[in-house]
Amino acid sequence: MRGTQFAELSAFVAVAEQKSFTRAAQQLGISTATLSQSIRSLEDGLRVRLLNRTTRSVSLTAVGERLLSRLRPVLDDYEKALESVNDFRDRPCGLLRLTVVPPAADFLLAPVLARFLEQYPDIKIEVLAEPALQDIVAERFDAGIRMGQRVERDMIAIRISNDIEVVTVASPAYLAKHGTPGQPQDLRDHNCIRMRFGNGVIMPWRYEKKGKRPEVAVDGSAIVNDPRLGMSLAAGGQGIFYSAKLYAEAFIAERKLVPLLQDWAPPPDAFYLYYPSRRQNPAALQAFVEFLKVSVRSTDGSRERRSPGKT
Repeated sequence: MRGTQFAELSAFVAVAEQKSFTRAAQQLGISTATLSQSIRSLEDGLRVRLLNRTTRSVSLTAVGERLLSRLRPVLDDYEKALESVNDFRDRPCGLLRLTVVPPAADFLLAPVLARFLEQYPDIKIEVLAEPALQDIVAERFDAGIRMGQRVERDMIAIRISNDIEVVTVASPAYLAKHGTPGQPQDLRDHNCIRMRFGNGVIMPWRYEKKGKRPEVAVDGSAIVNDPRLGMSLAAGGQGIFYSAKLYAEAFIAERKLVPLLQDWAPPPDAFYLYYPSRRQNPAALQAFVEFLKVSVRSTDGSRERRSPGKT
């Protein structure tokens, strides 16, 4: 349907319902002369008279009544279509797809996700928790959660967690048998349990102290893609492991693991929610962003900015 024809049909419906050119013009926000011209153009195009006009009244012809009866369902569907769009804009609802690294799923989302879904019952969430770093645009995710240094620079990134520390750990039994490394370079002489990301890259072992930032190329008998498995192997005396402290805390508390090289610990990172920079985000995503901001505000605050880095 041409734009002018739709405008003419809308003008016709307004006059038919108001039974007055003056009231219909006020409803449409146009002049009476412009409205009259639209009706004449519609009748000329259809080659039929739709309205009977007198100086005091307006009535439908038989053809006009038939056209109005056919147009009403169409216009009702049109209004319902617009209302459905407004729902997504104004009322948080619909499907929200997230790609999340496993640590964020375990320690960040798991404690709060049920509360979010209870607060927004019209929102459905699909969470893909895996180490692989997804292309959220290509894979049609609404947003992702990962460590800040692994967020692409062209994304909007919002910090949603406290500091996440990285630790190097080993069991007391392993250290008693193989000795304790005193500096990062000593790790080359030890059996190290390494982590492989979903894209195939081995997680680097990075350290920092007084301006020195060594990255140590370690080796060992095991490579895992799950930090929980790596921690279990280390607690079982199989080697030294390097990962987020979140996974080590319980083992350290039970003295099954011992932190190493603490004065060489790299600066902590944090979890960031990230999404493409676009003007109109779904209401469900906006609600999720605000929910996570509130969830961490009491302890860590949150701030929106361009992503902090890219590796």
